[in-house]
Amino acid sequence: MPRRREAPPGPTAVDRLAADLRRQVLAGELGPGEPVREEDLAAATGASRHTVRAVLARLADERLLVAEPYRGVRVTAFADSDVVALQELRGALESAAVQLLADAHGPRWPAAVLAPARTAVAALGALAGDDWPAVAAAHARVHTALVTAAGSPRITDAYTRLHSELLLLLVHVAPAYDVARLVAEHEAYLDDVQARGPVAVREHLAGSTAAILAARGVRGGGAAAAR
Repeated sequence: MPRRREAPPGPTAVDRLAADLRRQVLAGELGPGEPVREEDLAAATGASRHTVRAVLARLADERLLVAEPYRGVRVTAFADSDVVALQELRGALESAAVQLLADAHGPRWPAAVLAPARTAVAALGALAGDDWPAVAAAHARVHTALVTAAGSPRITDAYTRLHSELLLLLVHVAPAYDVARLVAEHEAYLDDVQARGPVAVREHLAGSTAAILAARGVRGGGAAAAR
C-alpha cells in the first residue's frame, strides 16, 4: 500500500503575524521611531505574548525594529551615518559579485546570466508610479538578481540579509523619482557593470546615496537620531 504523502507544514502563528507586521512597516503604515508595544499587539491580534515576543525578535533581527532599554521596541529610524554605512556594505557585496561575473565572463556576459536582472527591470517598468513601496521592492529585486547571478551563496546570503533594511530605508525616504527614469538608469547600469565592473557599482551607489541623503534633508530626515 503506497504511503500517503504528508502535506508540508503551513505557516505558524509567528510566521503569519511577522508577515503582517513586516508588511505594515514596509508599507510605511508604521513610521520611523514609532513604538510597537507587545501588549497592544497581543490585544489587537489575539496572539499570545510569547508569540508576539518571537515576532518582535524576528523583525529586530531583520533590523526593521529596534529594542532599546527603557524605550521598548520601535520601528527603526535611520541617521545619515546609518544610510552611508548601509550603502557602503551593500556596495562592497555587489562589487564582489560583479567582480566574480567579470572574472568568469569578461566584458560581455551571456544573455542567460543577465536574464533575471533584465526581467526584474522590465517588472519595475510595469509598475504604477504612485505606489512607492512596490517600486522600491521591484528596484531592490534588480540588484538582488544581479548579485545572485554571480553564483556565490555566501555573497547572496549576506546581500539578502540587507533586503528588509534597505526597503525600510527607501520607504522612509520616498525620494523624487519616476519609474521611467529608474528603468532607464538600471538598463544602463546592467550594461555599465559589464564594461567597468566594480567601478560602475561604486558610481551607481554613490549617486543613490546622494539622492537618499538629499531627500532626507528635504523631509527633515537628516536630523533623525540613529535608531
